[in-house]
Amino acid sequence: MQRPPQPVCLPGFEHINRYWDPLHRCWAAKILPGELYVGCSPDEMVATTLGSCVSACIRDQVSGIGGMNHFMLPLKSDGDGFDSLDMATRYGNHAMERLINEIIKYGGRRENLEVKLTGGGRVITHMSDVGRRNIDFVLDYIELEGLMLKSSDLGDNCARKVMYSPASGRLRVKRLNSVPNDTLMVRERSYRSELSSRPLYGAVELF
Repeated sequence: MQRPPQPVCLPGFEHINRYWDPLHRCWAAKILPGELYVGCSPDEMVATTLGSCVSACIRDQVSGIGGMNHFMLPLKSDGDGFDSLDMATRYGNHAMERLINEIIKYGGRRENLEVKLTGGGRVITHMSDVGRRNIDFVLDYIELEGLMLKSSDLGDNCARKVMYSPASGRLRVKRLNSVPNDTLMVRERSYRSELSSRPLYGAVELF
């Protein structure tokens, strides 16, 4: 199979790391905590690795426009603003709202949306079960917003490698029994520390 040209990136997602995945024979957009990506090309998937974080994979099942987010904590409901959109979308309520709004912005229709969920593992046993809180939040959000939950792979005590194709809706999840050098755990601790200590300024404008 000849490598297809890299799909054109939708405006607003140029900062996302995109690469050729030789195993899956497609282009991939790799998202980190607080990031999301939206596209519709059959030659591109969205990839991430999850510990206690949760990713929602949402698409318009008619047009094929869709994407994935990656959030670390359930919600932030106080009056504080954020000094960047990246900071906001590390929280589930902002990550869900922005992903849905981006899909609609590029032609999706809310009544056509389907959702697949994964993540929320308890990978750091001696810490509070943030994964469970993320799961409870996102399931409540789906029910409250009246969205169609197509499938889910949530909880347990494992990390996950995730590949999602917005165009087809195919979600691939590989459960990881161990993560080399504890990189996932170190990353999660670092991000949580940043979320709790970083000063917040301004306000978020979600569109």
